Amino acid sequence: MKLTKKLSIIVFSVTTTLISTAVITNTYNAAAQAAELVKNGSFELDPLVDPNNPNTRNPNITDWIKSGDPMDTSGIRIDNFPQHDNGNQGLSIGSFINPAYISQNLATTIGSTYNLSFFLGTDEGGSDVNNIFHTFVDGNKVFEKINTINTAGVPFTQYDFNFVATKSSTELKLGGKARYGFLYLDAVSVTPVPEPSSIGGIAIAGLVGIWLKKKKAIS
Repeated sequence: MKLTKKLSIIVFSVTTTLISTAVITNTYNAAAQAAELVKNGSFELDPLVDPNNPNTRNPNITDWIKSGDPMDTSGIRIDNFPQHDNGNQGLSIGSFINPAYISQNLATTIGSTYNLSFFLGTDEGGSDVNNIFHTFVDGNKVFEKINTINTAGVPFTQYDFNFVATKSSTELKLGGKARYGFLYLDAVSVTPVPEPSSIGGIAIAGLVGIWLKKKKAIS
C-alpha cells in the first residue's frame, strides 16, 4: 500500500512538473511574441488608393522612412499583393535604376540578440530577371539576394536570421530594385531571442518550488 502511494506521489509530481514547465515556456513565448519591435511590418495601416485597381498603389508608408533618389523611391508603394496569411496588403519595390529603401529605428538593448524575418517575392521570371535586395542592420549589410525568381505557386520566400544589437536604437533598412518588374516585401518582424539561461533559471526555480512543496506535504 505504501509503495502504491509513493508511486502515485512520484507520478503526480512528474506530471505537475511537466505541466508547470509547459506553462512557464508558453508564458515566455507569449511575452516574446508581444515584444514585436517593428511597427507596421505588414503594411496594413495605409489604405489602397483604389482597392479595385492594383496599379494605383499608395505611396504613403506609415512608420517607415524612404531613402534613395526620388525617382527610385517613387516606386515604393503599398499594394494589394500580400504574403498568404499576412493581411490584405504588402509593399512593392518598383525602383529599376538604383536601389531604394525603407527604414525605421528600433528600440533595442545593447548585447541582446534579435530575430529578423520577412517575406520576399517578385513578379520577375523567365529571361526577364534582374533584381537585387539588401537588408541593413545599423548600417551593416546582413543580407543580399540577387535575381530572386518568381516560382509558380510560391511567389514569396521567408528569410530569417539573428543579429546582436550594439546600440539602444538600431536602424533596420530594407530595399532594392527590379529592372523588369517589382520586388514584394511583407511581414517584416524583429523580436527578442530568449536567452537559454533565463528560461532554464525560471524553469529550475519552478521545479525546485514544486519539489519542496511536495516534500513538505508528504512529511
